[in-house]
Amino acid sequence: MSYLLRIDASASGPSSISRQVADSFTAAWTGDIVRRDLALNPVDHLGATGITARTTPAGEHTPEQKAAARLQDELVEEFLGAAAYLFAVPLYNYSMPSVFKAWLDHTMVVGRTIGLGDAVPTAGRPAVVVSARGGGYGPGAPQHGKDFLVPALETVFGDPNLMALDVRAITPELTYAPRMEPLRHLLPQHHASLEDAHMQARRQAEEISRTTSDRTVSVRS
Repeated sequence: MSYLLRIDASASGPSSISRQVADSFTAAWTGDIVRRDLALNPVDHLGATGITARTTPAGEHTPEQKAAARLQDELVEEFLGAAAYLFAVPLYNYSMPSVFKAWLDHTMVVGRTIGLGDAVPTAGRPAVVVSARGGGYGPGAPQHGKDFLVPALETVFGDPNLMALDVRAITPELTYAPRMEPLRHLLPQHHASLEDAHMQARRQAEEISRTTSDRTVSVRS
């Protein structure tokens, strides 16, 4: 257990603000990094085969269940092997990109990554969620209360009965301001939010990675 697991979910490539802020985090990280880019290499959505593979004895698996079990084992072991987590997940239509939800459904396995009252191996490990959004969702903003992404991930990752991670969120806002005329008057707020997000990312990386060194990058894409 020695690396940072970075999961990217934005479909926007290098222009993604979530990715750019996550890049600031990894630039300040001093340990090993394993990266999984779900936009470049999405996993299939969890179906009946994957669900039944969890409850069917391995010796009775069909070929399809064997393949589903191999994928889930790969994702779960990669998750459990990390010392810390970086999730670059933009807010799409008030929620998470479907590629991230697919990854999450494969990774959440009772008795392996979810405790439901029992101790979980990831309890207390730090997790940073970077979630850029086109508008403003803070107190007083028109979209306040309509962010159904960060609260969901704080529950899934942070609830002591689930994955029990130490979750911190970084949310650069108003990313539409440079591109949409009705929001141009909010450019100063956007720039301030973005600058603060990069600063938070660097600070969190330095704080979390103090005990790690010898940076190595492995990219799954």
